[in-house]
Amino acid sequence: MSANSRMSLAVHILTWLAYDRRGTDKEIATSQRIASSVNTNPVVIRRCLGQLKDAGLVEVTHGRNGGWNLARPAEQITLLNVYQALPEEPIFGMHASDPNAECYVGFGIQHALGQVYQEATEALRRSLSATTVADVLRDTLDFHSVSAGAAR
Repeated sequence: MSANSRMSLAVHILTWLAYDRRGTDKEIATSQRIASSVNTNPVVIRRCLGQLKDAGLVEVTHGRNGGWNLARPAEQITLLNVYQALPEEPIFGMHASDPNAECYVGFGIQHALGQVYQEATEALRRSLSATTVADVLRDTLDFHSVSAGAAR
């Protein structure tokens, strides 16, 4: 089983854009530049940027000096906004095949798990709504500072 990494990719992109826009160097924020941070193909970045654009989290300017930017300040973009911008997938999946309905456990397990998973999803949404892209950028830069200091 592999974890879905779309959320991490989207948050990485938005955090990179927030960081990139802080500096005085206003080099164009292209999918190629973003891809170098993520260490992936620019096509993957463009696909994700398209979803983020459709959700109103980023905007693109076309032309010679065009590029990608956050559609609003990083402090106003929650991780719940990002989560909702991506194709909806359940956090936990049920069995690949139906359990044995003649077994006491098999008969009721999906109902019981469905309730637990719904509560877990609601808790996740509450947690994501309390964290912004600006928070992630701050924590990322703090970790970099601490790690760079420890390496000396």
